[in-house]
Amino acid sequence: MDQQAMLTRDLVLRICATATEFDLDWIEFDRKIVAPFTAARDTSLIERITAAAAAVGVDHVLICRTRSEYAYEPVIQVRAATSSLIGVIRSWGDTPTDFLVCLEDLSAAVLVTADELTVAAGPADYVAAFVGDDIGRARAEFAETAHTRNDPELLQAAVRYGCLDPAGRDKRKPRGDVGERVSAWGEALRDRSPRSVARARAVRGAWGWIALLLLALAALVVPAIPTALTAVALTVWLLAQLAWLARSRTLSFAALLRLTVLGALALGPIAFLELAVAALLRLDPFDPLASVAVAVPVEEVAKFLPFLVFWLVARRRMRRFAAVDYLLAAAACGAGFQLAETVATVLSADETAFHPLPQGGAFTLFPGWLEIPWADIRFSGHAVTTGLVGATLGIAVVGRRLYGAKLWLLPPLALGAAALEHLTFNALLAGLEPTALTATVFALYGNGAATRWLLLLFLVCGVLLDYRMQRLAAHTTPPLPGKAPLRRLAAQAYGRAVWYRSHLPGDIAPLFRRIALAWARLPVTLVEAAAAILHEYTVQLAAASRGPTALCTAWRVLRRRREHAMGVARAAGQPTRVPDRDKLAAEADGLLVRLGLATPAALAVCAAAAAVVDSLDPGVLGGAYALPTLLAVTAWFTALPTADAVWVLVGAGALVSLLASGWSVPRDQPNPRRFLRTPRATIGAVLGAAAPGRLPYAAVGMLGLLLPKSTARLLVRSR
Repeated sequence: MDQQAMLTRDLVLRICATATEFDLDWIEFDRKIVAPFTAARDTSLIERITAAAAAVGVDHVLICRTRSEYAYEPVIQVRAATSSLIGVIRSWGDTPTDFLVCLEDLSAAVLVTADELTVAAGPADYVAAFVGDDIGRARAEFAETAHTRNDPELLQAAVRYGCLDPAGRDKRKPRGDVGERVSAWGEALRDRSPRSVARARAVRGAWGWIALLLLALAALVVPAIPTALTAVALTVWLLAQLAWLARSRTLSFAALLRLTVLGALALGPIAFLELAVAALLRLDPFDPLASVAVAVPVEEVAKFLPFLVFWLVARRRMRRFAAVDYLLAAAACGAGFQLAETVATVLSADETAFHPLPQGGAFTLFPGWLEIPWADIRFSGHAVTTGLVGATLGIAVVGRRLYGAKLWLLPPLALGAAALEHLTFNALLAGLEPTALTATVFALYGNGAATRWLLLLFLVCGVLLDYRMQRLAAHTTPPLPGKAPLRRLAAQAYGRAVWYRSHLPGDIAPLFRRIALAWARLPVTLVEAAAAILHEYTVQLAAASRGPTALCTAWRVLRRRREHAMGVARAAGQPTRVPDRDKLAAEADGLLVRLGLATPAALAVCAAAAAVVDSLDPGVLGGAYALPTLLAVTAWFTALPTADAVWVLVGAGALVSLLASGWSVPRDQPNPRRFLRTPRATIGAVLGAAAPGRLPYAAVGMLGLLLPKSTARLLVRSR
């Protein structure tokens, strides 16, 4: 930029409201992080300005005085070096003045007043160079300083930039929903009656093993149950894959399995709904046309019934959902529905008839699809198709503030793609011939083979969106222990984006300008997401080297930290209920000692379970229409002998209880030394931590002990 290209007036009017205050519209434009602080007017402040420029990878900055008498002075472009900045400031004379230092694209700036007040605004890395990694704590300390000193200028800045609530403002948070009240009750119960909670955990752990025993006995009595359990293992393995890939999720794996149970229980209401729609259309429910005209629209919409129940019970919790949480919740609902159809068909179908079988194994991405070999047609499965709709819904809900309402075009398109795949598959199973248009569109869509890859694409997009949103809450979210990796690469990417934005011609068409700005932003988004993921993994490795207790504590903290960040980012300054920042910060500070956080360990046991479904032969799985499937399994059950019917009910109850409980991250790990000394006193803790669904966490924790203690040094060496 030429030194005479911009006057001080032009720059200050874009960024500042007054000579000592930033313009709130400029701050809100791309949700900048703001941190006011006090600093002496010496060389150390200039060094921090230089460090902030280096943190975002820029070599030059713009500097000018902000008072009105200097409005027609030229803005000076200067190298981002301490000596260069000091030279410019000294050229203004010895009288203290207010001045502004900003990046060339105006995406970040620091406003230095003639007194000790200084305000930094911009991306989190830029602001952290001034006040430290814990920006929220620095903002709270500034508010405390302003309140203690009762300085009008500091108090005004604290109120203006959201560090301090103005007098008389209502600070009450919205009332919690049913789910939040139940969670709060559980937390209070754990604090008030730890022994009672420990006994309840022990009972739950013991019941898990009893349920496994009952399920094994039922499998000996009813020959079809082992095949049904194979379908269960395949479903759990699919959800484990999705949960592991969704690095930005705030939903626990245990919550996904509970939604799966609700999705399976929705088979009955969906079947009755299909019966009602068929009667409304005056169509025979067993007519082949009903499997297309009734089953497809009803099932594609009604599969979201558990999702609706979740919203009714925990709608405020859903306001803290990440984009990938919508994908995971929808996929769990669809997985439960398909599991119910599959198990019902396994138990009741005629073995002489052909039924497409869910395909997949331990090394298959998103298993559970169904195929018709002679037609080269594939149905990706209800989990994948419903997850695709949920993924687009999550991107639209979470990303609309950043990318606009045009994202709402995605969910209808995804629902149409899912319905097209379901319709074609059901039509061929019913012996109907799809229309030429339907067949052509479906062929262009890859005959169902493209859905899994579309789901993976939207999952990656959701993760990138979530991590970008979480950075917008850096002013309240406690930082992770250690230094983030890829700092140099992130600085280079941001510096490149600054250069492109500042050199973009101003006379190009708006569409091309938006494309150019998005292209400049893309490397920054990719690198920042990769850095966040690697930082979490590095902390996880450090935690694993400290033992299962630190690791389990870390899993919870990391998920709650993401939930807090998503709640703050999505609220956009509005009152909202999020995990308490002070409590979360205290837990994060504890990680500095324990060095912890990690991945969903349920993946380990799910991999072992998925090994038994490596490749099933076509035979008796997969219903394509809920109503006949439910009627068939009902008829099969009523025809069973009384003893067999009792064992089927026992097995079903045991399976539901296994899926619905005992998968959460353990809160208390048994002490080996105490167990060896007083085994009776610690048997409850052992049973609670050794529930069937919790064994993967224990396995990963034990494997972590093989890591050397020096693993924690990775947090310091990250670059």
